[in-house]
Amino acid sequence: MARPHRFRPWLRALALAGAAAALPALVQAHGDVVPQAVDIGTLPQLGAEWKPDNPYRSGAAHKEALHIGSSAYNQNCARCHGLEAVSGGIAPDLRALDTDCTSLSDPAKKQACRSEIDQYFSTTVRQGRTRDGRVYMPPFEGTLSQEAVWAIRTYIESRGAP
Repeated sequence: MARPHRFRPWLRALALAGAAAALPALVQAHGDVVPQAVDIGTLPQLGAEWKPDNPYRSGAAHKEALHIGSSAYNQNCARCHGLEAVSGGIAPDLRALDTDCTSLSDPAKKQACRSEIDQYFSTTVRQGRTRDGRVYMPPFEGTLSQEAVWAIRTYIESRGAP
């Protein structure tokens, strides 16, 4: 007859203690993102006033915006939102932002929906998100230019819905 292993409770307790000790470090790391500057020298300059819609969604600068947006995303966003814009569960999956817009058949409604999401995206990136005194997303205003933010948005849109 096999006897229950007497060390199993100790192993479980040790594993739980280790996980409990690591959890605060993981939570702390989520809010401790150092924003990285983005080289936007090859993109058309958009000026000081923020555009209400993504100006790189189509047109001549689209391809360059995708290239810059991919790099900028991986430097500034991937730590929380996941590599290649695939969320690992820490932060929202940004590919899902346009889910409601893509199903609209009326072009005017689709454009209005995208415009609303663009404004939400740019405001969130610039101001960050804080709830109950906790930083869920750091503000990137002053670090990421308008061109960089719209390039990141262009890249995220290219990744498709989850």
